[in-house]
Amino acid sequence: MKRFPRSLSNRLSVTNVVILAVGLVAAACASLFGTYTLLVGEVDSTVRQDRDTLVSGPLSADALHRVCQFADAFGASDDKGIARSAKDEPFVLLDPAGELQPTCVLIGGDNEPLSREIADSIDDPGALADSGDLTSIAAGGHHYRAAVARLDDGSYAISTTRYDGVRNAVRKLFVMEAVFGALLLLLLAVVSSHAARRRLRPLEDMVETASAISEGDLSRRVDTSPPGGSEVEQLRDALNAMLQQVEGAMASREEAAARQRQFLADASHELRTPLATVLGYLQLYDKGILDDDEAERALSRVGAEAERMSRLVDELLALARLDQHPARDRAPVDLAALVRDAAADLRAQQPHRPVTADAGAPAVVVGDEAQLRQVLGNLLANVRTHTPEDAACTLSAATGDGAAVLRIADTGPGMRPEDAARIFDRFFRADPGRARVAGGSGLGMSIVRAVVEAHDGEVALDTAPGAGMAVTIRLPLAGAQVDARAGSP
Repeated sequence: MKRFPRSLSNRLSVTNVVILAVGLVAAACASLFGTYTLLVGEVDSTVRQDRDTLVSGPLSADALHRVCQFADAFGASDDKGIARSAKDEPFVLLDPAGELQPTCVLIGGDNEPLSREIADSIDDPGALADSGDLTSIAAGGHHYRAAVARLDDGSYAISTTRYDGVRNAVRKLFVMEAVFGALLLLLLAVVSSHAARRRLRPLEDMVETASAISEGDLSRRVDTSPPGGSEVEQLRDALNAMLQQVEGAMASREEAAARQRQFLADASHELRTPLATVLGYLQLYDKGILDDDEAERALSRVGAEAERMSRLVDELLALARLDQHPARDRAPVDLAALVRDAAADLRAQQPHRPVTADAGAPAVVVGDEAQLRQVLGNLLANVRTHTPEDAACTLSAATGDGAAVLRIADTGPGMRPEDAARIFDRFFRADPGRARVAGGSGLGMSIVRAVVEAHDGEVALDTAPGAGMAVTIRLPLAGAQVDARAGSP
């Protein structure tokens, strides 16, 4: 047996139909009860009026019999209008013992079987007369509202009024309301089902989007065109934002994985060259092919390549530490003092190079002093390696706009724009052949950027062929960092 689909739209439609059905049933019951009560109240008013007329004056069973005798004497019993009225409104007369008494057409009691059936329908006429209540009875195929009046001689007069019309009217009203309610429920079911599917279309789009994303299409988003409620729109916006973040995270992960693969490949390549050199010289030395001069030169080359591998391994470890734990021990560091020390070191290493240091006022930042000194060392190593010894070098440290600005500029040959765009890439060298001879690994500027970013700073490069090169580093001042932390939630 196929089950009814338990979709959310069907559930909403069924819920709406059930709620309306309950409301219609309650309204129909109230309407039918009110209509029935009102119409029966009108009938009861007529019956009470007849009963009050009977008990308002001196009236007895004998008086009623004399009225009947008078009517028979003057032919009133042949009046068709009176007879017709008597058939509609039967009148029953009982003696004090409750036995049926004969009456005439004039007072509506000529139908003895009907009168007897009415009399038998009332169990205790005395109690009903004393209470003044009305009762409903069925006699002769009709329904009546009846009241009992006690006459002066102890007899009982039962006055009735037929209310078949009231019952028929209520029955027709019930049928009309049932048909109207059924049509209304059918219309509501159709409209509610259509509206629910239309309003819940964004949820179907979300399911389709999730399925597409699970199949690998990370660029899919939930369509914003179908209308929906505010909650659905909020869910759609939140889902799209989450998908955007997931796509960005996956792209960053793939990019990081690609960089890692490239990094490993480059590191393997960089280490393979000196290892091959060392292995080759050692093999020649082991076979005794080299003479004394050549052996001494070979050992010198082995030492140089070993030192180069050591520097490369140190730089790789430094980058790995920065990637995993960029924030190390932090303490106030005066960049002005570091600049003065770096300038003194450069003068000692290259006495003929014009070196200018502009670092009078303190420029204190919070950071790792060893890493910041390494930044200056790598930048000055580039100056020593890639610029002529007579090219001037200017170092400065200043403050402004809540930041410490460190600048190192030279008047060397500069760089081409395409090389400057890749200068911070790992293992990149503008002149690979010369850099390898000079002992460069292509990691110096990568370390510079990693250290600066680890200190929440920025690094910028300004260079052009024949115009020298200037590296500008901006780091938050110590006070600015404290204020930023205090203001963060």
